Amino acid sequence: MAPNNGSWLVLSISMMLLTHGMIIIAKDQAIHHDDDDDHDDMLINDHQMINDDDPYRTAYHFQSPKNWMNDPNGPMIYKGIYHLFYQYYPYDPVWHTEIVWGHSTSTDLINWTQQPIALSPSEPYDINGCWSGSITILPQNKPVILYTGINNKNYQVQNLALPKNLSDPYLKEWIKLPENPLMTGTPTNNNNNNNINASSFRDPSTAWQLSDGKWRVIVGTQQEKRGLAVLFTSDDFVKWNNTGNPLHSTEGNGIWECPDFFPVYVGKSLGADTSIIGDDVKHVLKLSLFDTQYEYYTIGRYDIEKDIYVPDEGSIESDLGLRYDYGKFYASKSFFDDETNRRILWGWVNESSTQADDIKKGWSGVQAIPRTVVLDKSGKQLVQWPLAEVDMLRENDVELPSQVIKGGSLVEISEITASQADVEISFKIPESNYVEELDSTWTNPQILCSQKGASIKGRFGPFGLLTLASMGLEEYTAVFFRIFKGPNKYVVLMCSDQTKSSLNPTTDKLSFGTFVDVDPINEDLSLRILIDHSIVESFSAKGKSCITARVYPTMAINDKAKLYVFNNGTEDVKITNIRAWSMKKAQINLSTDNTSNMTY
Repeated sequence: MAPNNGSWLVLSISMMLLTHGMIIIAKDQAIHHDDDDDHDDMLINDHQMINDDDPYRTAYHFQSPKNWMNDPNGPMIYKGIYHLFYQYYPYDPVWHTEIVWGHSTSTDLINWTQQPIALSPSEPYDINGCWSGSITILPQNKPVILYTGINNKNYQVQNLALPKNLSDPYLKEWIKLPENPLMTGTPTNNNNNNNINASSFRDPSTAWQLSDGKWRVIVGTQQEKRGLAVLFTSDDFVKWNNTGNPLHSTEGNGIWECPDFFPVYVGKSLGADTSIIGDDVKHVLKLSLFDTQYEYYTIGRYDIEKDIYVPDEGSIESDLGLRYDYGKFYASKSFFDDETNRRILWGWVNESSTQADDIKKGWSGVQAIPRTVVLDKSGKQLVQWPLAEVDMLRENDVELPSQVIKGGSLVEISEITASQADVEISFKIPESNYVEELDSTWTNPQILCSQKGASIKGRFGPFGLLTLASMGLEEYTAVFFRIFKGPNKYVVLMCSDQTKSSLNPTTDKLSFGTFVDVDPINEDLSLRILIDHSIVESFSAKGKSCITARVYPTMAINDKAKLYVFNNGTEDVKITNIRAWSMKKAQINLSTDNTSNMTY
């Protein structure tokens, strides 16, 4: 609590950070306390409350109470409590540079309680915004935040914050280190080839520690059009040194945002702590590319002798590379849950509505359902799946018998709440010579899906689900497969087609697509889709490929929404399994008391 007679708090911080006996001692120094910031008296007033009548607000996906939300930051588990921090602008449903760290806690990753804002602009090194970052759990179970601050010169610098009270499992208060900033770039007019562009230097990763005792962290930047993950090392987590060589870099794809670097076990469906090294692990480097607003990951080898990451052959950061999600999914962040041995992934799902519509509805941005991440048995890609905890929201189980769906047919899945549902379906196709040939120029699946949408008849496909459909099919979001015959094998295209998702002419109605690594003759083609009012998350082939869509139907809302299985191909397809559930509403960001007060 700030003293009554002044707006400055004298702090003396003494925290053991390393088991080696090193202690960070912040000298007595006057630090501007967040409680005295101009924004500190901000509360959520009655007009800022959640609108329960909003047909587009999600029921079980994470959202901020109101206004703008983007990147997930610093997810972790601490003393049995899950934490999610997120980029939040509390005043408008539009992005603003002077952003803060929102904060919520949970015991099950589904129901969330709003906590006080963790970080807000207050010091010269972050006065223009507290941008994205990560949390690292130091020895003796001590979490710390590394985050990007926008300083008083609008340069991007890296800062450290510590919990004020480690005995508080909810970590409601955080203290910024007096030594901040800890990592800085150089002005853009510096011609040194090794300089870090201070205007494009952001989003520190979770740190990891090797046997030499040094901590390592990467920060995204660029040199001209070369993207880099700049590598810093530290003995004490305060004094950081640029190694001079990036962990990894690639020419031509611009600044790398929100880098995430972590190990995955080979042959085990378990998560791995970020510092795990061994012959039984590979490493993943995920990058969010600002220029395309898509993110890509590669799988490869971490050479600890040279401190560099080497992607496997064919693993690339480009449009031909691997993505967590081939729809709206960006600025993702993973963490290791040491209580369940899972690596859990969060991702921001941005809007398809216009800014004017966002202002009207009073919010913008949703987080995807958290997913577990493991290495596929092939070792060539990751597999993602909604957390098992999501299943506890299922109710009203509906199961239909196995059946053949003829070409041109439509089957309704009724007796569930189709606007708030979880559905699993699998298909089987017979071996046939009557399969559409794959043109050698059809290399981009998103373009192919836009050309061959749900209404374009094929042979085997399109077949799949029409979600958030209106009674007369004026509106629907189609998720489907289409089968082609390649030179040596069958090729499976998965599409999420939003071209008829809404009669509102202003919404974004893209089609998304990916090729799925599955043998459609010898394996079932499976889909799991989470439907939640304005979001459709689709997982195919048991999580090998994922596509997330944001849609704003005008007719197919609430109890007016329908769910159908469809086959618009000429050939019959067998449905081997259909099971669907209505989903209960989760408790998300309700206030810790009935007054809904939220303060800095």
